[in-house]
This record gives sequence, structure tokens and C-alpha cells, in this order.
Amino acid sequence: MMIRFAAALGFLAALSAPDSSVEGWRKCRLRPALPDAAAHSIHTYYLTSPESPDGRWLLFYSSTTREGYEGEVRILERATGVVKTIASKVAVEDAHRTACQQWLSGGKRVAFHDFRGGEWVVACVDVATLEERVLAKGRQIGIGAPNGDVVPVYGPHGRPGEHRDLELLNVETGEVRIPLTAEAVRKTYPDWISKNFGERPISIFFPVLAPDAARVFFKLAAPLPSTIDPKTPEFFRRTPSDRKGLVCYDLKSSRLTFPQPHSWGHPAWHPDGKQILDINHMLIDADNGASRQIPGLPKLAGGPHPSVHPGGTLFVTDYTPPLEEPRKGFWSLLVGDLRGNDYAVVHTMDFNGGAQSWRRNHPHPVFSPDGKRLYFNSVAGEWSRLWVAERAD
Repeated sequence: MMIRFAAALGFLAALSAPDSSVEGWRKCRLRPALPDAAAHSIHTYYLTSPESPDGRWLLFYSSTTREGYEGEVRILERATGVVKTIASKVAVEDAHRTACQQWLSGGKRVAFHDFRGGEWVVACVDVATLEERVLAKGRQIGIGAPNGDVVPVYGPHGRPGEHRDLELLNVETGEVRIPLTAEAVRKTYPDWISKNFGERPISIFFPVLAPDAARVFFKLAAPLPSTIDPKTPEFFRRTPSDRKGLVCYDLKSSRLTFPQPHSWGHPAWHPDGKQILDINHMLIDADNGASRQIPGLPKLAGGPHPSVHPGGTLFVTDYTPPLEEPRKGFWSLLVGDLRGNDYAVVHTMDFNGGAQSWRRNHPHPVFSPDGKRLYFNSVAGEWSRLWVAERAD
């Protein structure tokens, strides 16, 4: 798994960037990242930036339907505002993560999943040629490292079928390899898995690759009984499976690193690939599972989604209700210092509108690869829209 040299250069640039302090984010310019349109424009998730590694493009999912269940994967050229559609008639499970569209290969490719002909497929598009290849069937896509060629894929948690193991897909070669089986996880944590899943078969669910592709974390899933026709999509149910645990696997040393599974909040990789940031300002050592809480920061509710600045000194998270004046359906964005004791609430917004999916989309804030911009989903009336915050200085 190769992570391009540009990633290292970008990381060093971010370390020296003047916006690696909370102070610079106290006053932000906020604006829609895309031209006004009668459509949803939603970025994937807090775990991957919609901006390409070179800063040229913005990636988003667009839909004109009320719920957002079908739409297009698009890119916008930041310098010109030109929009290109790279995939049409894409069917998604909800507006929360949409098609899990994401940058790979240093920005040369975009990968996403799509429900086609009654099954999930993972597809990849070459940005220069717009050529699409379907590289995996019966699987959904996890989160890869944008400067590399590898992305994890997995069997849907409600119906994983034969795809229960950790699978790594190389979008350049099309090769899929299995570095870890679900059975190996069971053998490593037999008591914990027996307590939580009994003897039901488990599968590795929603794997997220570290920025340097050296580790991956995931949760475990076991399907629940269903009365739904087997030919009917199961993903519009809130409980198609039990999903528990936070497990980390070191791909270089081929070992599970946590002595026992943690609980899954909303974990995100630190750019050093050695730490995981989770809700309630918790930093977890990816090598041994030891955790510590960042001091001097407010406790947040609403299932926050934290992600780390590429310079490794700051983080951003969404949360609800706002600290300053709790209001139903309102979300806020907070930028904090990973050392603790310093934070700023940079924006509060009404989130009672937007895509009417069975599982609603959230702000899911994430920094640009150079750390100078902050992207998030917002709601202005009936449409969910991608917004950007920039420091005022």
C-alpha cells in the first residue's frame, strides 16, 4: 500500500500553517461551498474531506429528491466553479453518509458505493477520463486514505453474506486481499464476543484506514432476525444488526492491537496514524488501546463527530444542542485544542430542515487537506447543502 510523497509534504505544510491555533477560528467567514441550486449537496462524512488532496476539486453527492435516496456523485472545480457529474442514478441507503464518495490515489480517482440491481457495488471513477469501473459486488465501502490506492470494503452489516472479513481493495489494480478474518477476531476476544453476540456469526463492519494505511479500525456486527423479504433491501431499518466494539488492527505487524474492544462512539484517526480521537474528547493509543481525556473542554451531547486538523494540533466536532442556548434541532461546530483548555464555538445552525431521509444527515465537519478551510453540511430551508468556513484573518 503506497501513500504518495505528496501526503508527507502536505502534512509538513499543515504543521507550519498559521491556522493551527484555536484563536484563528474564533471569527470565520461562512458561505455555501457551491452555487445556489434546488438540490441537496452533501459531503460524505466526518472521516474524509470533500476537498481533493491537491485542493483543486470538491466532491459531493447531489439529489433533487425530498429524501435524497437517489442522486449523482459530482465534483466542482474550486477555481472555476465548473461542475462535473461523475456518476448518475446512484442509489444510497440514507442522506447520512450518502454514497460514501471519497478521494483516492492522490485525487486521481473517486470511489463510492451504489445499490444496483438489488445488490451493493463498489465503483471507482477516473477523474481525468470519467471512466467508471465496478471493482466489488455484494459489498459497501469503508473509508480509505485519500493519498493511497487502497480502500476497505465490507459486506452490509444486516446481510454480509460471504463477505465477513476485512477486505482491502486496490482501486488501481482491482485486487482484493483479506489481511484479517472475522473468525480470527473471535478467537482473539472470545469472551467479549460471546457476551455481546453469542454464537451468531460476526462480520467486520465499516473499516476505516489510517492516513498512512498502516492500521485500520472497525466495529463488529451480527445480523438480527428479519421478517423482510430476502429480496427487499434491508438498509431502511434502524436495527438490521447488532453493531458493537471499536477494534484496531495493525496491518504491518498483522496483529490486533487493543487488548479488548472499546465502545464505538464516532472515532477518527489522528493524522499521525497512531492515535484515535473519539467522542467526549477521548484520545486512544492505537497500539495498545490506552485512552486519556483531553482536559478543560465541555462535555458535548448529540452524538458528536470529531475529526482532527491535518497539522495534528486542533480538532473540530459538531454537537447538539448548542452549549450557549439549547434549542431543539440546532447543531453547533466547535474547534478545540488537542492539548486541552482552549476551544471556540464557530457556528450554530438550525438543522430542522434538509433531506428527509429515514436517517438524517448531520454537519459532519472536516478540515481541508491543507487545514485552511472547514467543510460541513448545513440546512437552509428544504435543502441540505455543503458549506465552508474560512478564518477571517
